[in-house]
Amino acid sequence: MVKLRHSRDGLRRPSLTTLQTLILTLAVTFTFFILILLALRFPKTNHLNSVSRRNTPRSEDGAGEIWVETVSWEPRAFLHHNFLTKEECEHIIRIAKPGMSKSSVVDSETGKSFDSSVRTSSGTFLQRGHDKIVRKIEKRISDFTHIPVEHGEPLQVLRYKVGQKYVPHFDFFADKYNVRNGGNRMATMLMYLSDVEEGGETVFPNAKGDVSSVPWWNELSDCGKEGLSVKPKMGDAILFWSMKPNATLDPLSLHGACPVIKGDKWSSAKWMRVEEFTT
Repeated sequence: MVKLRHSRDGLRRPSLTTLQTLILTLAVTFTFFILILLALRFPKTNHLNSVSRRNTPRSEDGAGEIWVETVSWEPRAFLHHNFLTKEECEHIIRIAKPGMSKSSVVDSETGKSFDSSVRTSSGTFLQRGHDKIVRKIEKRISDFTHIPVEHGEPLQVLRYKVGQKYVPHFDFFADKYNVRNGGNRMATMLMYLSDVEEGGETVFPNAKGDVSSVPWWNELSDCGKEGLSVKPKMGDAILFWSMKPNATLDPLSLHGACPVIKGDKWSSAKWMRVEEFTT
C-alpha cells in the first residue's frame, strides 16, 4: 500500500525577515496616512496673514490680551493687537500736543532735516524715559522685539489730518551722517494712537505675495490697495524690520502713510538701532 504524504511547505512559519518587512510596510503606510490627514487638516497658508498668538495678558490694565498677527514675511511685518491701552494712547497724545510742529525729512547727503511735500504731517519727539508710562511702553517694546531699550531712539509722535500723508520711504539710512550715532536702523515699531474712519493706512508697496488676501481689503482706500496695507486701530502696533536676518538692508521694507480721508490719525514711531543709541 502506498502511503500518502502531506507536504509541510504550506505549514511553515513566516521567517523573521518576512515579519520585519510586514511590520515596516504597515508602519510606513500608517505614517503616510497620518501625513495625509494632517495635510487636509492644516492646509498650506500664504506667507501673508498667518496668525500666531502670544499669551500675554495685560495684568495691570485689564485691556485685553496682546496677540500677534503675521502680516508678511517679505518684508517681515507683525501686527501686535492691543499693544497699548486706551489710557496709554491718550497719555501720549496729551503730552505730545504742546510740542507739535511741521514734520521734516532727512537729507541723505548732509544728514540735515528739511521741510518737504512728501511728508505733510506734524510731529514731535518724546525723550527716551520721558515719564513712567513712556518707560513702561519702551520696556514692552524691548520685551517684544528682544532689542535693548538703549538701542531705541526717542518716541516720535505724529499727527495726520485729512489729506496729510507720507510718501513711501525707507526707515534705514543710506548716508554716513545718520548711521554715525547708533548704527543703522534695524526695526520700527509703529503704534496707532487713534482710530481713523477712512484712509491713513500703512502701506508696503514692495511686499511680495497676494496683497489682496488681507481680510480688511474691501475697507482700504485706493492708496491702501497699492500694496500690502494695515489699517490704523487705536492700541495696535505694527513691527516691521528694515534689515534682514543676515543684517543686509531690506528693500521690501519700503513703506508709507496713505492720505487720511476722514478722521484724525495719531501714531507714534519707535526706531531701533543696531548699536546703542546715545540721546
